Amino acid sequence: MISKAQVSQLYQAQQVYFDSGATLPYSFRKTQLKKLKKAIQKYEEKIIAALHADLHKHPMEAYGSEVGFLYEEISYILDGLKQWMEPEVVTSPFVTYPSSSRVYKQPLGLTLIIGPWNYPFMLLISPLLGAIAGGNCAIIKPSEMAPHTAAVVADLIADTFDPAYVTVVPGDGMEVIPMLMSFRFDHVFFTGSIPVGKKIMEMAVPHLTPVTLELGGKSPCVVDEKVNVNVAAKRIVWGKFWNAGQTCVAPDYLLVHQNVKEALVTALKAAITEFFGDDPAASGDYARMINSKRFDTVATYLKEGHILHGGQTNRDQLYIAPTLLDDVEWTDPVMQDEIFGPVLPILTYTDLSQAIQAIKQLPYPLALYVFTNSKKTEKMLIEQVRFGGGCVNNALVHLTNPELPFGGAGYSGMGKYHGKYSFDTFTHQKGMLKTGTWLDVPTKYPPFKNKLKLMRMIMK
Repeated sequence: MISKAQVSQLYQAQQVYFDSGATLPYSFRKTQLKKLKKAIQKYEEKIIAALHADLHKHPMEAYGSEVGFLYEEISYILDGLKQWMEPEVVTSPFVTYPSSSRVYKQPLGLTLIIGPWNYPFMLLISPLLGAIAGGNCAIIKPSEMAPHTAAVVADLIADTFDPAYVTVVPGDGMEVIPMLMSFRFDHVFFTGSIPVGKKIMEMAVPHLTPVTLELGGKSPCVVDEKVNVNVAAKRIVWGKFWNAGQTCVAPDYLLVHQNVKEALVTALKAAITEFFGDDPAASGDYARMINSKRFDTVATYLKEGHILHGGQTNRDQLYIAPTLLDDVEWTDPVMQDEIFGPVLPILTYTDLSQAIQAIKQLPYPLALYVFTNSKKTEKMLIEQVRFGGGCVNNALVHLTNPELPFGGAGYSGMGKYHGKYSFDTFTHQKGMLKTGTWLDVPTKYPPFKNKLKLMRMIMK
């Protein structure tokens, strides 16, 4: 367990490092991003092995969602970083003539990045890319709930960066995070649950530290009657049961039009069997719950409604089968909190307006998915429901596009990142107006007699 004195030493070292100006040049930031990419490549096998040890992730799943994802984002940031760093020229009001205006992108300073356990590598390193691109120093806190991955992250970062620039602080989050946040950071980036997100905000208030919160919520998946049922079923099953449902943007529940419910359920069952076999417990492609606490929470949902498919469990192996639930009410416990596991409740609707109103009864979700060939259905859901982001006729994959902002709304979070949005999050946009001295217009100076009419003409 790291002591407060040790944290203080790290904090002061990073303060000195940042104040030296070492992180400011484009060449420095570019070099650090390239070093990080090489380090990930060097540690790739260890990362994938750690993700299997923590979550039973198949190498394909681990690479696609945690490693390859980062390679692509690093390349994207490297391609755009020089341009993003350039001062942005904007127009100046005539009343300020002769002036020019620019927006400068200034590093924030010392940043703290707190990662979750469900994607314990990618969701820690992805915001770090923004911190590096923005010219900041960073302390990163991996989740102790994914200990194998946390250990690999600590080794990778220590092997790559000066701790006065980027370092890892491990340990129990309940003890370490309050200790860290007793110091004033210039930005805190947190990914995790809503209750912990509230505590992060509370700890940031005394220092007036800005925060980015990437949280979660009950992300709906709407399937209307104008849909390719088989394609929808495969994509829903893939998105829901990826990482055994432990994804902040996983489809949390299905709202399916009554006319296609029976066909969709049949197709969902077929897709589960196609992907994971008759016994998913024997499949190497299916992940496990992170720990017994999460297992117990998700297993209680199996007592609600009627199980259409799945429902098998093994606590010793932290295994919960991909499960479809029917006969679920909006008031049931399974519909009150984010499930964060491989249980998919299925509800029906006959009128889209009523479905939208039902979705609105819950806090704004982090994602929304709609499967439809109707532009009207698509438009209504996008315009009338507040949510972080989502997909039409797909699930999860909006995260993979670095040109799209990723972030929540309301209880599902605040702030956004990925690609340039990460750079923007970790920089301060400083507006500067420069006025020439070759002309000094006297209109603004006292005495003001007979000048109001001229000012009104200029500033009409």
